[in-house]
Amino acid sequence: VTRAWSAVDAGLAVNPDGVVNQIEGGIIQSASWTLQEALKFDRSGVKTKSWADYPILRFSEVPAVEVEVIQRPAERSLGVGEGSQGPAAAAIGNAFAAATGRRLRDIPFTPERVKAALA
Repeated sequence: VTRAWSAVDAGLAVNPDGVVNQIEGGIIQSASWTLQEALKFDRSGVKTKSWADYPILRFSEVPAVEVEVIQRPAERSLGVGEGSQGPAAAAIGNAFAAATGRRLRDIPFTPERVKAALA
């Protein structure tokens, strides 16, 4: 994922910068979950023992994110706390399906899972 764009309708956005920050962070977090994050384990137990062993997006891998806040002053304010995680993961999955005609159903979308889906 190199770029992400989101439009957000949260009614009256009292703090538009806060809305943008929340949605940006959620998209980046969701991209990390969808593409890399996984706890490693086997029959003997958990193999991921530290943050150094846990895969997450690095700063060099973070996509450019653009957020457009739809300001609706006549409406009540709504929360945006976790409004981007589900849609971001779905967008990544849909982009893969549109490009390949195949669906990935388990996250993270590791190279091994991608190869298996394309086989």
